[in-house]
Amino acid sequence: MRTFSIFFNTIRSMSLKKIFRLLSLVLPHPLFSILSFYATIKAYSIAQKKFPKTASNNGIGNSFRHALWCCLIMMYCCKISSPEKALKFCKRITDLHEELFPNKPLETKMDLHNNKIGMDYFMELLPGTHRQFFEKSFFIDGLEKKMKDAKVLKSLDDEFDGFLVYLDEE
Repeated sequence: MRTFSIFFNTIRSMSLKKIFRLLSLVLPHPLFSILSFYATIKAYSIAQKKFPKTASNNGIGNSFRHALWCCLIMMYCCKISSPEKALKFCKRITDLHEELFPNKPLETKMDLHNNKIGMDYFMELLPGTHRQFFEKSFFIDGLEKKMKDAKVLKSLDDEFDGFLVYLDEE
């Protein structure tokens, strides 16, 4: 019930223009949209359990959450469609999320970067596993390993290709 109220309050706080932008993506892809919403809930709950202090701010847990979110969207959408279509939708929905709920520029860069890490990680694992057999644990374990090498993003000019990034808020 709490998830529904968060979702409802989020939609209620959006401008009409933002609601139409969201609808223009989700209405043509109802199954992908439902699966993405489910992935959002799962990624958030997993990250909150694993990183209760940093999953909801700009710390290392947030980088894990964004990458996992994209992996889960890709995993669920690939079970009903091609990896190419899932990737295209995942990129569009996660980019739209950053557009509809803007952050400070450095936070946006961090989120978009970690989203890309998640999508890239899924595509990296794809050739070795049939997409129907992917499980959450594949991504959780792999992303936890990637967290050991995560980099602190300090400037909009920083580039850390292939690494998770987070903001040092201590």
